[in-house]
Amino acid sequence: MPTSHSVDKNPEFARCLESNQIAALAPFHWLSLACKDIVRAPILSLVYGLVFSIIPAFIMWLVFQSGTHLVILPASVAFALIGPAFAAGLYDVAWELEKGHKPTLMHSLKSMFRNPAGEWGFAILLMVIMIVWMRLAALIHALYPNVPNPNFEQLSAFLALGSIVGGILMMAVFAISAFTPQIMMERRVDIMTAVVSSIHAVGTNVPAMIVWGLTIVTLVFIGFLTGAAGFIIIMPLLSYASWHGYIAIIKTKKPRGYE
Repeated sequence: MPTSHSVDKNPEFARCLESNQIAALAPFHWLSLACKDIVRAPILSLVYGLVFSIIPAFIMWLVFQSGTHLVILPASVAFALIGPAFAAGLYDVAWELEKGHKPTLMHSLKSMFRNPAGEWGFAILLMVIMIVWMRLAALIHALYPNVPNPNFEQLSAFLALGSIVGGILMMAVFAISAFTPQIMMERRVDIMTAVVSSIHAVGTNVPAMIVWGLTIVTLVFIGFLTGAAGFIIIMPLLSYASWHGYIAIIKTKKPRGYE
């Protein structure tokens, strides 16, 4: 049975946990393992999937109410990056399966309070970044040509600035959020240690993280194309895969494997 590393007793603030270097296509292996987790815990996966499907459904309702399609891209990317921060319950399910335990809803709900200061503080941080991102998107929208059927030349400034700002923010938030929630939930370290370790892990595995980031965005778009119904499966799948990615990359004192 794998060893649990639930509490990190090192009090050092903002230190960096060591990380492994993995193959570029490793994220696809995480997804295959995540599928097995869904099969092993179908009811809990469905419950959390239903909850998560409400969030993108609400985003789609906002798009409908705003009357513009221009908020779809920033909203989709923001949800793709912020969603995992609220997936502590699903991480707990995967962790319980790793330890050979039978996961329960009550245990997974309690996991959200294992490191409340860090976990909720991080969630608030990402929500603030999302709000800033959406406001920047609204400002950039001011560059959208005020003419019917604008051509590419007229759209060039709008598309260029939007792509640059969106790309920078997306890479920054992805690096911050890739492994921070998992680290804080399992090890109960301070938020800066988790964030610094996540950034370091992403920087150590750039090819794999590019593949993983593109996979997340692709699946999220598929979820929106299905009218948010696809998130019932997609969110548990991404959350479990993120846990396997965390296991594969963040080093522990003892060897750790979960297949």
